[in-house]
Amino acid sequence: MRVLGALLVAYLVYASTQLDLGLGRFVTGLGEGGRFLARMFPPNFARWELLLEGMVESIQIAVLATVGGIILSLPLGLMAARNLAPWWVSGPVRAFIAVCRSLHYVIVAILFVKALGFGALAGVAALIVASVGFVAKLFAEAVEEISMKQVEAVRSTGASGMAVLLYGVLPQVASRFVGFGLYQLDSNLRNSTLVGVVGAGGIGGTLFAAFKRFDYDFVSAILITIIGLILLAEVVSGRIRAAMQ
Repeated sequence: MRVLGALLVAYLVYASTQLDLGLGRFVTGLGEGGRFLARMFPPNFARWELLLEGMVESIQIAVLATVGGIILSLPLGLMAARNLAPWWVSGPVRAFIAVCRSLHYVIVAILFVKALGFGALAGVAALIVASVGFVAKLFAEAVEEISMKQVEAVRSTGASGMAVLLYGVLPQVASRFVGFGLYQLDSNLRNSTLVGVVGAGGIGGTLFAAFKRFDYDFVSAILITIIGLILLAEVVSGRIRAAMQ
């Protein structure tokens, strides 16, 4: 353990040196950060129409991406569940979900901006990919934990495959699936503010433009509005989840 500790300390010192993480730069940065924060206050809400337009677009991006991701995640999650689908179906589907999860949504947004152009469409597409990577994975895991006795009971009545899913599988995971969707909506609300920075629509584009204009009091107004929106979404989704339990 001592050798491992010494090696870890040596590596941390080496990495800090290579990355030029000096204390002097940190102290200088604190001073610059203080001056930067001073220019952000008081926040300027005079251009509230522009602020409102960006926030509405971000909400629309988040809602559309969440709904699209849930619609795609439902069949993908069922096909990825190893207790329902054969390996030659579940394996490739699980690999596809893993690819969606491994790509950061900002990178995906950049790719869609290049493919689809600037605007909200690229943001919606990028967040749908991110939603599938999260919701489909958790949904597949939830399906794998269901009781197969209920499934077999429905099958024994001679029900079709769709009826087995509707009456044997989905009732056991419906509440969890709704919870996954609400959590992803929270996540997409946050993420929709960032994809705009790379040109994928939403309040992020307004924020980036304000930074480029050195309009820091408007930047603080945007940030305060974003924080308020996220907190409100947390409260609403929390109450919905509590009501479902």
